[in-house]
Formats: sequence, structure tokens, C-alpha cells
Amino acid sequence: MEAPLISLLAACIAFVGSHFVMSHPLRSPLADGLGDRLFLALYSLVSLVTFAWVVIAFRAAYGIGAPAWNGQTNLAWGLASLLTLFALLLFLGSLRGNPAAPETPPAKIAAAQPRGAYAVTRHPMMWGFALWAVAHILIMPTPRSVILCGAILILALLGAHLQDRKKEMLLGAAWKGWEAQTSYWPQWGKLVSAGWGLWALTVILWLAITWLHFLGAGINAGVWRWY
Repeated sequence: MEAPLISLLAACIAFVGSHFVMSHPLRSPLADGLGDRLFLALYSLVSLVTFAWVVIAFRAAYGIGAPAWNGQTNLAWGLASLLTLFALLLFLGSLRGNPAAPETPPAKIAAAQPRGAYAVTRHPMMWGFALWAVAHILIMPTPRSVILCGAILILALLGAHLQDRKKEMLLGAAWKGWEAQTSYWPQWGKLVSAGWGLWALTVILWLAITWLHFLGAGINAGVWRWY
């Protein structure tokens, strides 16, 4: 493996690993020792530094290695476009109406009924990131993209799983009650329950974002690829 890819891999491991370590085994000791404010400041600083390393290393790895397959077919782009549409829907749906948001009383969580994106999965934001990562691996399977998007995929899905385990320990029966009403894995048949308002907003933003994709990445995306 060439040096720029090794640097990118190390940066991704540092970014993902620091999130896991500081969110789980080290969170309580550090928060107790530093206080919540200083802990959050340290967490943010580590995240920013490791993320900056990822960005720099990703750019330095441009052009290294051949794609693992041809991701530029109409089929690949069609699938990736659908995945990013669903990813945006889940992400937007996660921004409001979370019955299990932090600071919510356990009794309220236990009695909550999943609606919107939370009826699809109790981790809509994480699955939004995961679908985005899969879509980009599908159409751009270069070594640097596979490393970066693979790291995002691991951070999202393993992070969601660890979040469940942490909430089970903290909230006990209340969280288990919420888990019994929801699903870690997306229930794709329930996408319609996200509501037409959210669907309309998602489609409008998705068209705008994919149109702007050319300005940011120099590649036409979504329906604009065939326009």
C-alpha cells in the first residue's frame, strides 16, 4: 500500500477510533475528571483534528490505485442515486420528532410510538450516513474512496449498535421497550410512513444537492447525470 493510502487509513482509524473510545469507555472517566464542558471541548477538538487529517490525507491520495470495478454504468448510478435519496430522507427525518432524544424522561421513551423516519429505523441519521457511504463506494470504488466511505459506514452502523448497548445500560427497561417497538435494521416498507411533507422536502433538497454536486466534485449526480 502506498504512503498516501496508509496515511488515509491511519487518519480514518484515528477519527473513527477516537469517536468510539471517547463516546464509550473513556466518556465517564474523562467527563468526571474534566467536567462536562471541558470534556465536550476536548471531544470536539479531537474530532476536528482527526477530521482535518482525514480530509488532507484523502486529497493527497487522489489518483492512487485503480477502481475495483466499473462504477460509471447507468445501473450503478441509478442505484446510487436511489440510495442517496433514501439517505437524505432518513437524515432529514432524524432532525425532529425523536422520541428517544437525550434528556427525554425514561417513562416517556417507553411509552413513545415511532413515527416518520423513526418508524423505519430507530437510527435514521446513522443509516442516512451509511447509505451515503454505500452509494459512493458503488460508483467510485477507488482505494481512497473505499477507505473513507468504509470508515463512515463502520462509524455509522457500529456506532448505532454501541449506542443501543449504552442506552440499555443507562435506561434499562425503558430503552428495551423502545427497541421492541422499533428496528435497528431499516424496515424499507415503512418509508411511506415518513409522510408526504418529508418526502416532498427530501426530493426538492435532493434535486438541489445533486445539481450542486458538479460544482463541488466536478461530477454530475442524480438525475442531472442524464439531463
